[in-house]
Amino acid sequence: MNFEFTEAQEAIRDAVAKLCAKYGPDYWLARDEDGRFPEEFVKDLAAGGWLAITMPPELGGSGLGVTEAALMMQTIARSGAGFSGCSAIHINLFGPMPVVVYGTEEQKRRMLPPMMQGKDRTCFGVTEPDAGLDTSKVKTRAVKDGKHYIVHGQKIWTSTAQTATKILLLARTKPIEQCKTGFDGLSLFFTDFDRNHVEVREIHKMGRKAVDSNQVFFDGMKVPEEDLIGKEGEGFKYLLHGLNPERILIAAEATGLGQVALERATQYAKDRVVFGRPIGQNQSIQHPLAVNWIELEAAELLTYKAASLYDAKQNCGAEANSAKYFAAEAAFKACTQAVMTHGGMGYAKEFHVERMMREVMIARIAPVSRELVLSYVAEKALGLPKSY
Repeated sequence: MNFEFTEAQEAIRDAVAKLCAKYGPDYWLARDEDGRFPEEFVKDLAAGGWLAITMPPELGGSGLGVTEAALMMQTIARSGAGFSGCSAIHINLFGPMPVVVYGTEEQKRRMLPPMMQGKDRTCFGVTEPDAGLDTSKVKTRAVKDGKHYIVHGQKIWTSTAQTATKILLLARTKPIEQCKTGFDGLSLFFTDFDRNHVEVREIHKMGRKAVDSNQVFFDGMKVPEEDLIGKEGEGFKYLLHGLNPERILIAAEATGLGQVALERATQYAKDRVVFGRPIGQNQSIQHPLAVNWIELEAAELLTYKAASLYDAKQNCGAEANSAKYFAAEAAFKACTQAVMTHGGMGYAKEFHVERMMREVMIARIAPVSRELVLSYVAEKALGLPKSY
């Protein structure tokens, strides 16, 4: 078995790291304080073609796999950008997959290039206040009216909705009472985010202030029938094509964030002198950091195993979910230990680790909870009875 990245993959990491070097920790601290979207960072990534890394070559994309996308996102997080940098472009890498797989040629050519070039910003309209992780209970409805669907309903935790021009929207086109299961009758649309019929309310949150999260209310938004992806009523099936890649990318991002927190903690342990010796000479400082390194190395291996399975078109549900779970936990411990290693200064924003600790909570909560991952793995990997 070869655990080394290829020369081409190493070139991706080096190029992305070079771009990220323009945006140091102070840039991300400023975005954490003022909440401004990192427009210049995203424009640089778009100009370099990085938003199109997984998109079809015939449309101007690179046609690379989730492995390369994960490597890019891990590098961005590890640069110190954390989830503020990663979340600014996250949906570009997994969100369009249903369009790539199920869209018509006309839809692909109309919808994908503006996203790849950074001209369109897309938000992801799936989660709802009363549905949570139970997507079968989605209530937002899209009712056919001539050549349009009329959308009414509500979504929550919709990232980048403050500035989005497009939305990938899951809505019910057939009443649940008329469906065999709750997952039937859901349709997927990629359409204009028409603010004449949408109200967006920002959610003030714990971290990642630069990438907005929102409640979204639809009041009669018109969606042209040509913006329906695939067949009506099969949207949840299409959505599944983006779920495993998203979990893999979150795992890579969490791993990168944990690694940069560990790097900062290690350097502080070398530089900080107390009682005439660097604190890193003390085993009470060394041992927790060593455990962090071991766990992050294991998280990285699990992440790229899941990515390689996905790229080989093999089943990877258990691996993708496990990678997300383990990387989030390893990164959380590393970020927390980084704060503790800094002592009082870990609580100070100028040392950046407190920001990292706040941001890492995202990976533990979203896009699927730790508990649901464990239930899924128990069922799919261990063959235990379904518990949810």
